[in-house]
Amino acid sequence: MKFIIIGLGNFGASLSIKLMEDGHEVIGVDRSINKVNSLQDKITHAICMDTTDEEAIQALPLDDADYVIIGIGEDTGASILTTALLKKYCSKKIISRAISDLHQTVLEAMGIEEILHPEADTARRLASRFMIKGALSSFSLDDEFDIVEAEVPEQYVGMTIQQAKFREDNHVNIVTIIRKRRRRSILGNWQNIQEVFGVVTPNTILEAHDILVIFGKADDIEKLLNT
Repeated sequence: MKFIIIGLGNFGASLSIKLMEDGHEVIGVDRSINKVNSLQDKITHAICMDTTDEEAIQALPLDDADYVIIGIGEDTGASILTTALLKKYCSKKIISRAISDLHQTVLEAMGIEEILHPEADTARRLASRFMIKGALSSFSLDDEFDIVEAEVPEQYVGMTIQQAKFREDNHVNIVTIIRKRRRRSILGNWQNIQEVFGVVTPNTILEAHDILVIFGKADDIEKLLNT
């Protein structure tokens, strides 16, 4: 897919690089030449432009993009004006970042249906991690269910998924496994990497230091990790 990302601060730059790594085309836009130069060789195109300028917005290849993401951070005025111009000239999906409740209210009034809160989302994930003892990271799906990453408890190492009886005894499901591996880089150096195992089966054998991706209720997951 093709993305236009406006605002290349920490959030926009990180998102741009990740989308490129996943095989997408990314045009990054920012009015800071330093930010543009820092991504020049890392994304498809990096453009220095003031997106509050109507003529500048019209010069972007909006019709070729699948998504336009507004990642502007502290300058709420620039974010709102950029959004207004995009609503005027862009028929594609617009996703915008909000940094306050008032900012979100304005974006909603402008008809933006998908609004991002990266700082708040990060804070919630971190807080959820501390709520479940033993969790490496967690994501709350709603008030009842969570997805948690945690290292496999020692007593399950060497067992198959079926033998461990996660669903029967703990009322949780193992979505997948993240497994640590070592491999040589193109320069010949050894690197520690993490590989997603894929869909687990009843016969999947658990190895030491595997990271389990667990779905279930927080209390059930914590019980599994601390018994």
